Amino acid sequence: MTNRNDLTLTLVQTDVAWEAIDDNLARMQEHLGRVGDTQLIVLPEMFTTGFSMRPALIAEPMDGKAVNWLRETASARQADVVGSVAIEDGGRYFNRLVWAKPDGSLYLYDKKHLFSFAGEHEHYTPGSDDLIVHLNGWRIATFICYDLRFPVWSRNLQGKYDVALYIASWPARRAAHWQALLRARAIENQSYVVGVNRVGVDGTGLQYSGDSLVIDPLGEILYHGRAGEEVHTTTLDRGRLEEVRSQFPFLKDADLYELGSKALAA
Repeated sequence: MTNRNDLTLTLVQTDVAWEAIDDNLARMQEHLGRVGDTQLIVLPEMFTTGFSMRPALIAEPMDGKAVNWLRETASARQADVVGSVAIEDGGRYFNRLVWAKPDGSLYLYDKKHLFSFAGEHEHYTPGSDDLIVHLNGWRIATFICYDLRFPVWSRNLQGKYDVALYIASWPARRAAHWQALLRARAIENQSYVVGVNRVGVDGTGLQYSGDSLVIDPLGEILYHGRAGEEVHTTTLDRGRLEEVRSQFPFLKDADLYELGSKALAA
């Protein structure tokens, strides 16, 4: 039986039509038609366009179709909804995670680590601030795809979050890295980890295998999405989180360091 302090969330592992905002919003709406009661709906990275390096063509303003759809969906479903969108803001482009709440409020996270291997840094502006969103007593830290490779950025310093959420367009050829790193982040941070990835083939021919995961604070896999489209609802057990942190109080022994901008001496 679900405890009122638990967290119910829905992972939407989906294909994404290339640079086709209207088609993808219709696809997401169809997926959500199969979702029952939930508190949080999680969509992949750039869920309206795919991981495109043509922001001048695809990016929307903050009052565009994608953000308005997120707001309207959160209100209609009475659940939080989150995904990332290519956004134009102040003459710059961002790979922006937009978290919509039922009351219309938004929380934003601009992807910090841009994927230089694909030239993302040449088209988008990196963010500098982290984001932790509160939901039903849970503190949820948000990250986008390539952020996963940088453990200092994901550091759960003094237990500041309970869930690490990674939304991604992570290619199939590096699926083993995705799975291993998600488990590592759960173990080292003693938190639940939720990774939501896409499937299908994008406009550049890159293939995605899904492998969306829900992992508990000891690194045990609670859910593993395979290669097809899946909409999966699961519940995170608050008691399990508290039990792990009480039985294995490793976070209190962690080194107290944070990221800074000071350059290393030559």
